[in-house]
Amino acid sequence: MSLSRKAFKRLHYPVDIIAQCVRWYLAYALSLRNLGEMMAERGIVVDHSTLHRWVIRLVPLLDKAFRRHKRFVGRRWRMNETYIKIRGRWKYLYRAVGSNGQTIDFLLTAKRDAGAALRFFRKAIRHHGKPEMVTIDKSGANTAALAILNGDKAEDETLTVRESKYLNNLIEQEHRNIKRRIRLMLGFKSFRRAQTILTGIEVVHMIRKGQLQRLGGGIYHRRNSFICWLPKKTAS
Repeated sequence: MSLSRKAFKRLHYPVDIIAQCVRWYLAYALSLRNLGEMMAERGIVVDHSTLHRWVIRLVPLLDKAFRRHKRFVGRRWRMNETYIKIRGRWKYLYRAVGSNGQTIDFLLTAKRDAGAALRFFRKAIRHHGKPEMVTIDKSGANTAALAILNGDKAEDETLTVRESKYLNNLIEQEHRNIKRRIRLMLGFKSFRRAQTILTGIEVVHMIRKGQLQRLGGGIYHRRNSFICWLPKKTAS
């Protein structure tokens, strides 16, 4: 919370209002102007550019806090990538989910190749440990990345790679949830801003799926999930 207090220093709005606005924006199919109108109806006048700054400022803190309290995700992964438009050009969002649909990790990249897939796998393994099995489609880039990971391992330490487009239907459904949220954004204008906002959308989606461990000293509400990072005194 010391990071949160520093981030919100000198702002003219209470922290719980800022958190509520950011949560609504990330969780629901709302534009910033839609959100501004909703807050105005509640007697809170806030410009859409201010709302955007709140999102950019709060999401990195949210992601950092969430990763400390994320539930165990299992050792059987299903991995694939989807397309995200940034400044009129397609970029690639690599994602992996467990066999029960829980999100493993995600990474936005400029290219779709073995190097990008390798960066994704290394990030996911760094945060979650080595999986027992990875299910992919017949993408040559993903296959090459996994071959590099297995190249320096002993036989009993290698990852089992399974190629099956049918079994990856689960992650294809997950892609649709992300695409549905960003449709109103009409494409991102900046790669860095896209990284931040997609991170926030992914984190809120994981909270909805119950991937947040209950915090001992805070308040945890599934429907009002951002308040779980506010101490009781601040949230009341």
